[in-house]
Amino acid sequence: MSETPATNAPKPFTISVLDEGLQELRQRLSWAKFPSQLESPDQDAWDFGVPSRDVQRLTNYWKDGFDWRKAEASLNELPQYETKIDIDGPEFGGATYVSSVVHQISPTKNAIPLLFSHGWPGSFIEVIKLLPLLKGGDGHPAFHVVAPSLPNFGFSSGVTRRGFGLAQYAEVLHKLMIKLGYDDYVTQGGDWGYWITRSVGFLYPGSCKASHVNMIEAKPPKWSTSPFLALQHALQPYSAAEKAGRRRAEWFDREGYGYNKLQSTKPQTIGAALADSPVALLAWIYEKLHDWTDSYPWTDDEILTWVSIYWFSRAGPEASVRIYYESFHSESVKGISYAKLMSYIPGVKLGLAHLPCEIAAAPSTWAATLGPVVWQSRHERGGHFAAWEVPDVIVGDLRAMLRKGGPCHGVIPGRKGY
Repeated sequence: MSETPATNAPKPFTISVLDEGLQELRQRLSWAKFPSQLESPDQDAWDFGVPSRDVQRLTNYWKDGFDWRKAEASLNELPQYETKIDIDGPEFGGATYVSSVVHQISPTKNAIPLLFSHGWPGSFIEVIKLLPLLKGGDGHPAFHVVAPSLPNFGFSSGVTRRGFGLAQYAEVLHKLMIKLGYDDYVTQGGDWGYWITRSVGFLYPGSCKASHVNMIEAKPPKWSTSPFLALQHALQPYSAAEKAGRRRAEWFDREGYGYNKLQSTKPQTIGAALADSPVALLAWIYEKLHDWTDSYPWTDDEILTWVSIYWFSRAGPEASVRIYYESFHSESVKGISYAKLMSYIPGVKLGLAHLPCEIAAAPSTWAATLGPVVWQSRHERGGHFAAWEVPDVIVGDLRAMLRKGGPCHGVIPGRKGY
């Protein structure tokens, strides 16, 4: 029997980890066996991975000092809801998926609906610093902000059936926006949020009116498809910033890509470690928080809040890495190849933020091949977790795109943000 609209409506959601879960975590942390510390003139060297002394310090603080209840109370100040989304396709047996979502509703009548998609090892927490900056006022457009936990992440449901790829992630997010009353919207994302918002734009161009991304995966322009860009690329030398970006991307491909190879080929193997050992989870995630940012000064409380969201997630910490395998092995978007998402997607206006410490950096001529680009900005600071590191950069781009006189102003009829 189908649910009535009243019972199927989004309901307020509160994070509430059981006391037993906290006790189990402390017990597991008390059993930790730490790796030996590499003997090196630089005892804090990161080229081998997370230094053992950092793992020990954070583990001990997680066990004896970190206050999850305080972090939980802070997270519960966010406007959180949960709702059910039906997934299409016989391979999922008509499954109903529970979506946990941060939904900040603006009092501005014509506010712009914004769908924010996180990636790995991020979560809905990345939207926190954006929320107060997106309320509008002082001549800036206002936004209704929707920031769901992706399937298999945070406090949303897990999916254990094979084949849940980018098309399904996009389907869940699009259906969520429709259910919340937003038939038309704009998107923002980085990391997997890049791929998912690209998928949303490809599958639902009638609803997704514009996208802004802060991780830019693109290929050099081809003469056969983009002759003007190819000519520009051939004649125009890279800027100093673009050269630095290419060096950064090459370093990542050479020294930082191992996690991706494992998670995209054998996610169950690393999943066993992440599900069983909070110390393994901590080291696995902390390495990325350190290496992928622009010298961001992480506090121990920030690190452990990020990692705890994974440890206490509804589906378990191992579920989050399946997106790598599924996205590389299944048809990403209903028969369209994975490479399609790095090619021109028409119909959705596109904004791009170039950040100096991003792990995927594309020159401007490459990025321009992705779609009808109406905004490209290059910034002097920021890394992979831009919404957390440099929220002013992300918000500044969104404001510039959607303000009066901006290239996306009025892209949603009746919703100009003022």
